[in-house]
Amino acid sequence: MSLDVTRAEPHPHEARRRLEHARTSRLAQLRALDETERGADDHLLSAQKTAMERVLKEIEDAFTRIDDGTYGICVGCAKPVPAERLEILPYTRHCVACQRRTA
Repeated sequence: MSLDVTRAEPHPHEARRRLEHARTSRLAQLRALDETERGADDHLLSAQKTAMERVLKEIEDAFTRIDDGTYGICVGCAKPVPAERLEILPYTRHCVACQRRTA
């Protein structure tokens, strides 16, 4: 008996739930950065805010992919992104192999 089990792709409702959680977390982090005292390293804060805003954009793009039926499909190779990867990084657009190639 093989232990190699491929999990089914996440249901759109579950994907939306994970994305909502990711968005809520990132928005809270962004608010915390906004509330950080300005005496801190403004360059570092700016870089953190930019990164957080980029992730929020990726999350919004993932919601669009759910709506148009392309969520969970790698934009690099057009193969399904493993469900385990989507559980960890629900807004990802790439499978691991394609992500390595784009990095």
